[in-house]
Amino acid sequence: MTKKHLLILGALPLLALGACNNGGNDSATVADNGATVANAPADDMAGNGVSGMTDNSVSATSMTGQDFANTMAASDAYEIAAGKLAQQKATTAALKDFGTEMVEDHTKSTDKLKAAAGKASPAITPAPALTDEQQANLQTLQSATGTDFDAAYKNQQVVAHEKALAVLKAYAGSGDVPALRAFAGEAQDVVSHHYDKIKGM
Repeated sequence: MTKKHLLILGALPLLALGACNNGGNDSATVADNGATVANAPADDMAGNGVSGMTDNSVSATSMTGQDFANTMAASDAYEIAAGKLAQQKATTAALKDFGTEMVEDHTKSTDKLKAAAGKASPAITPAPALTDEQQANLQTLQSATGTDFDAAYKNQQVVAHEKALAVLKAYAGSGDVPALRAFAGEAQDVVSHHYDKIKGM
């Protein structure tokens, strides 16, 4: 079995997890793609995960405005970092371009999130602390090369966008901060476009 096949097989648990969209208590099932995290901040366990990629998160439907802001800020930070790696390391023009799109769109998303959070009363400051899984995913991308990088990046992006959509839809429907609910509704269209695009590659 080749290294590429092993990488793809290693990503299957993540894809299965993303399909569940359960938004919480993933600690027993989250795969780390073979990477270990040595210096994860302690507050990563506080529900600050990327779009449901949490080790101990609250349900997306019961998120406070702060929980949601933290989750989406971390999602954006992960997407920007992963996108920059794709710009440098992807072997296809399509994935390089997708990485560029992720950097640009999620930078804009961060700005819009901060503006919406600032309208809350009292104002909310997003705290984009990456989860253990996000850090492990980035470490996997940093160490992968060639077509192994391409496969890992694509698989991670499918899962991340699937989970982001679940959180955005849930908060847009029942979030406790009107400005953040509006942000969630607007962001759904962008994330849905990303999700369809990466799945089609």
